Amino acid sequence: MDILFDEIPSLDLADFTSGTPEQKAAFVKKLGEAYQNIGFVAIKNHGLSQDLQDRLYGSIKSFFALPDEVKSKYEKPEIGFQRGYTGKGKEHAKGRNTGDLKEFYHVGQELAHIPDSDPIKAEYPENIWPDELPEFKNDALEAYRTLENAGKAMLRAIALNLDLPEDYFEEKVAHGNSILRQIHYFPITNPDEVPADAVRAAEHGDINLITLLMGASADGLQVLRKDGKWIPITALPDQLVVNVGDMLERLTNKKLKSTIHRVVNPPRELMNTSRYSIPFFMHPRSDMDLTCLESCIDEQNPKQFKDATAGEFLEERLRELGLRK
Repeated sequence: MDILFDEIPSLDLADFTSGTPEQKAAFVKKLGEAYQNIGFVAIKNHGLSQDLQDRLYGSIKSFFALPDEVKSKYEKPEIGFQRGYTGKGKEHAKGRNTGDLKEFYHVGQELAHIPDSDPIKAEYPENIWPDELPEFKNDALEAYRTLENAGKAMLRAIALNLDLPEDYFEEKVAHGNSILRQIHYFPITNPDEVPADAVRAAEHGDINLITLLMGASADGLQVLRKDGKWIPITALPDQLVVNVGDMLERLTNKKLKSTIHRVVNPPRELMNTSRYSIPFFMHPRSDMDLTCLESCIDEQNPKQFKDATAGEFLEERLRELGLRK
């Protein structure tokens, strides 16, 4: 059933995690309708306190205000920028060569939290923590764990919507390759000096299973509806925006939609302002099989993707983004 949403649906995650069987079933149904059409929802009662969000935003504002030569100490191209700092204009959307108008900082799994018995531990680089902001580590790791738990709850609901066992994703995302990305869309002091096609984030789909985005601090995020209309994403301060990524779209043979979205530049008079955004990209373990589910393939919907593991697909996409050579 095709539904053209004028805004993204709002759901209460507590209906799923602690509601009655009827509330839980209604959550799963509404989530499925949203993800099969617009690919985005806004959720409340996700466990991330406003206090923690404020502390984390405060830390990243302080970090990005540091001189470029200080920030560049934390830049590691040799690990594909998967941890630490990525400088201005280094990343571009798939199919584009012009760099996005942003800089960002990556936090991944904290290796101390992964048992030595798990071979996945050897796949991940150590996190990089800036000496200048001692409080950043605790705040970032608390946010990482909280968002990972909210993501696991969302994946349980997604599994039920796909008629899979509720714990289908559980082992596949245990110590998965998820990334907390702190983004600074920097002020444009002279708009005339920016390449004509440079934007804060060009239209793109996310690579991962799902993305959880905490209250972006300014307007500009838009999602492309099926009929070609761009819809602004607005979330209340107490909500997270949660969208389908390309891995989940592949797994479900496009039953669930990884919707193209973008961050547009502000009006010219506001170009000289910063925007901060903190998405959590929920990735599975690299060995997760992304082969399309048999239940999502039929005569009307023949298989659209070649078989691949999550790790293979991620490497392919990082090269397309300019973050891997």
